[in-house]
Amino acid sequence: MNDTTHRPEQPPQAGQQQGEQAPGPDWRAASEQLALLRNSVNRLLIGQEQVVEQVLIALLSSGHVLLEGVPGLGKTLLVRALANCFGGSFRRIQFTPDLMPADVTGHAIYQMAEGRFEVRRGPVFTNLLLADEINRAPAKTQAALLEVMQEKQVTIDGEPLPVPRPFMVLATQNPIEQEGTYPLPEAELDRFLLKVLIDFPSHEAELKLAAAASSGRIEQHLQQQPAGQLTLERLRELQALVPQVALDQQVLDYAVRLVRATRDAAQLRRPAGPRASIGLLQAARARALLAGREFVLPDDVKAMAVPVMRHRVGLSPDMEIDGETADSVLAQIIDTVEAPRL
Repeated sequence: MNDTTHRPEQPPQAGQQQGEQAPGPDWRAASEQLALLRNSVNRLLIGQEQVVEQVLIALLSSGHVLLEGVPGLGKTLLVRALANCFGGSFRRIQFTPDLMPADVTGHAIYQMAEGRFEVRRGPVFTNLLLADEINRAPAKTQAALLEVMQEKQVTIDGEPLPVPRPFMVLATQNPIEQEGTYPLPEAELDRFLLKVLIDFPSHEAELKLAAAASSGRIEQHLQQQPAGQLTLERLRELQALVPQVALDQQVLDYAVRLVRATRDAAQLRRPAGPRASIGLLQAARARALLAGREFVLPDDVKAMAVPVMRHRVGLSPDMEIDGETADSVLAQIIDTVEAPRL
């Protein structure tokens, strides 16, 4: 399999002679740590294995996630469990119609006694930010997240302030209630790497969930340090491994063809843009790493195509009248694109 990722030559490190190769990434150790991380989150968010996998893929890709599901399915619990498993800081913003942009990013206050402005940083200065019910705030407040989601910084009083790394936004929205909500602008939707749908758990999973929650075991686990908890430094190292996952030219071409196929589809009035191609490759690489592989398979690309594109496309009026969804239409389009055989 040909690796199309360019790796510049590194200078020899201390104690390393010229001509000797630096030790490569320890893929096995990374796989074991990620397995522990996934098991720790699944232990708290019972019955949502696919949701946990997709959120971890976004975390490894340094991307953001839009979570959609009815209330009570554990969206907040998911973020708390994730923050607990890698020792990162966690902040929550409850989006409401009267929330102001400065309530999200922070603001500068003039201190009369000292004769200077003091910057008070908002809740975005954290590792994991839960934007709860993001569609309940008007567009000007939603737009307060645009800069920090793309640039990993916030400009306050003309001064750019970087947020801690890693930084990840997990925004939630309720698909049922429409009254008192504001649709997210396309520019902001495009900044989410994945849109993850949370559905009701199975009967067996709900039995385990009800027993664990009613006995207080879930809260007890949240107060304890899980086995194999990652440090922030180790998580950054794992994120740095994602671009090193080998990507064959045929797989790259397949990912781009999937995205471009949405631009020729009559079922869509708004196709996916180039950011979808980039995001699809990032997510496919992270999925391969999470599965313990050093290379991307066409199945990785195909599995991530719908979560990456479902919020980036718009259905034509005919499809909406017929009751089709973005997922069903994208599935039809994906089936028309031939996958490479490696």
